[in-house]
Amino acid sequence: MKKSQPVKVRERGIVIGKLPVGEKNCITDVEGVKVGHVTLDYPLEENETDYACTGVTAILPHDGNLFKEKVTAASYVLNGFGKTTGLVQVNELGIIESPIMLTNTFGVPAVTQGTLQYMFENNPEIGDTTGTINIVVGECNDSYLNSIRRFPIKPEHAIEAINKAKNDVAEEGAVGAGKGMVCFGYKGGIGSSSRIVNDEVSGCTYTVGCLVLCNFGKKEEFQTVKYSIKSTENVSALSKTSDGSIILVLATNAPLSDRQLLRVAKRCGIGLGRTGSHYSHGSGDIVIAFSTAHKIPHVTNEMVEAREQLREDHPIMNQLFTGAAEAAEEAILNALSQAVTTKGRNGHVVHAYPFE
Repeated sequence: MKKSQPVKVRERGIVIGKLPVGEKNCITDVEGVKVGHVTLDYPLEENETDYACTGVTAILPHDGNLFKEKVTAASYVLNGFGKTTGLVQVNELGIIESPIMLTNTFGVPAVTQGTLQYMFENNPEIGDTTGTINIVVGECNDSYLNSIRRFPIKPEHAIEAINKAKNDVAEEGAVGAGKGMVCFGYKGGIGSSSRIVNDEVSGCTYTVGCLVLCNFGKKEEFQTVKYSIKSTENVSALSKTSDGSIILVLATNAPLSDRQLLRVAKRCGIGLGRTGSHYSHGSGDIVIAFSTAHKIPHVTNEMVEAREQLREDHPIMNQLFTGAAEAAEEAILNALSQAVTTKGRNGHVVHAYPFE
């Protein structure tokens, strides 16, 4: 029987929601946003007992200097079983000033260090003539496939992922931070999608993009009937998995305050729930959101700043809520749809979902 190919779910005839998707159906539809991956896939010992099956993913809100030109941001914790860095300050100040980095749980310190080194090189004043910098790193546990205790992720992998970032259609599936992830008992990883919202009266159009690192759920929780998904063959799923986690990164060019971004970020949980997740006890389900509409300078002599933002009660806000939910849901399905069967440590194998 012909094996399924790693394609987006729309190419399989599965359409999520009603809003139109962007040209790339990817987070990079938000102008200026770039994504880069580094994937590790090799034995750490000759007998292949230990294996590097992991990686790093970098999301850059724009292609300028993120420390000197920060973006409005917020984060929302659906369930807090996670080991992220930087979100306390993000929620206090409402800004992000570094690339958003994704990796495995024990790779967070190395990725933080590498991202710091990259930012130091481009901003020698950090920690010297100006203040420190807040690095944002999210994680999921890939220890079923990856020898996580061997620390295969190094600081240079973070730097490489940032340098590889581009605004093309992002690679999805078992790549970057998603290399060792499992979703609904099958191969998970990186997925992305986007939505276009439009106000017919003003003619204003905005984009919402979502990229996910998905590593959650049991086979029986996946809403196959809802999506009319059938399997081509009896490929076994993992019967025993941890509660898992998901990091959702939401981007938009809509002019939103950090409080409004928080409201939009919460709607990503709707898309996550529609796939079958119930935010398990041991699951780190976290949304990191940003808007590219404003760039906040690190240094200014102005005491007051002025900016535009959407009215809270305008109908466009409901479209943004819908876009966040739809893009998150489809991004998760795209991760499943594009992931390939992967072998890791101790001979462990996680199969791609056997789409018909």
